[in-house]
Amino acid sequence: MFYQRHISYKKAKDNFSAFLGLFSAGLLSGCVLPPIPPSNESVKPSYSYPVTNNDTPYSQCLTGLRKYKVKRMPVFAVGEIADKTGQFNYDNSSGSSGHALSQGVSEMLISALAKTNKAHMVERLDLRIPLAEVKLSEQNRLSRNISEYGKLPASDFIVVGALTELNYNIVSGGTQLFIRGIGGGARTVVINVALDLRVIDSRNFSIRYVTSLQKQIYGYEVEANVFRFFGNNLIEFDGGSIRNEPLQVGVRSVVEMATYQIMTDFLKLPEAKGCGLVETEYMASYLKDISPDEKPSNLTTEEGETDHEKL
Repeated sequence: MFYQRHISYKKAKDNFSAFLGLFSAGLLSGCVLPPIPPSNESVKPSYSYPVTNNDTPYSQCLTGLRKYKVKRMPVFAVGEIADKTGQFNYDNSSGSSGHALSQGVSEMLISALAKTNKAHMVERLDLRIPLAEVKLSEQNRLSRNISEYGKLPASDFIVVGALTELNYNIVSGGTQLFIRGIGGGARTVVINVALDLRVIDSRNFSIRYVTSLQKQIYGYEVEANVFRFFGNNLIEFDGGSIRNEPLQVGVRSVVEMATYQIMTDFLKLPEAKGCGLVETEYMASYLKDISPDEKPSNLTTEEGETDHEKL
C-alpha cells in the first residue's frame, strides 16, 4: 500500500513537472512569434487610441487669451532652449539609452505661443532651409526672383533658456507585507523638473523678463505577489498597477505656464481666474522661522536703512 501511494505521488509530481514544462513553453512561444507565412494579402494593422490634441491643463489658459483684442501683436523669435540637466538614461535591459528629458523644448514653446494667437513669430531656430531658398533664388534657380523676398521681418523679442533641473526621489515611500509567500505592497515617488526662460529685447539685447518655474511629478505603484514551492519548483504569480504622470508632459506644462507668464506678467494681458501661478508657502514659512540671531548681519545697518540704500 505504501509503495502504491509512493508511485502515485511520484506520478503526480512527474505530471505536474510536465505541466510546468508545457506552461513555460507556451509562455516562451508567446514571446517568440512564429514567422508570418507568405501571402498576397497585406496584414491588417492594429489600432488602439485615436490621435488627440497634445494639450495640458495650462493649454486652456493660453487659448483663453485669444478673446482679447490688441492694437499690435509683438514679434517673437524662439532660440535654443537646451537640456542642461545633464541627465542621461541607460537601459541595460533593452540595450538602449537616451536623454532623460525632451530635447524639443524650443518647439514646445513655439506651439505654446501659437495657442495664444497673440504673437507673430519669425523663424530663427533652424534657418538652413530659408537661407538655402534665398541663396538658390540669388543663383536664379528658383521660380521666385530675389527681389520678391523684400525685407525680412525683424523680431521684437527673443526667448531663450534651458531645462535646469531634474531631481529624482524628492519624496518616496511605500509599504509591503508578505505572509507565507502571499502579500503585496504599494509605493509612491515624486520628482520635479525646472525651467528657466528669459526674454531678450531684439533692439538692444537687454533682458526684459525672466521666469523660473518648477513642477513636481507624481507616480505610484501597487503590486501583489503569490509564490509557492512545489518540490524543487517555484510557482510565482505577480500582478500590479503602475500609474505615472508622464515626465515629458510635465516639461510641456512648465513651458506653457512660462508662456502664460510672458503674455500676462510681461506683456500685461489680463490674467484669467484660476490660471495664475500657484505660490507655495514652504520657503516663506521657513524664512519666518529664522530667528534674529540667524539673520545675516549685513541686511540692515544701525540706522535702520538697508545697505543698498547707501549705494
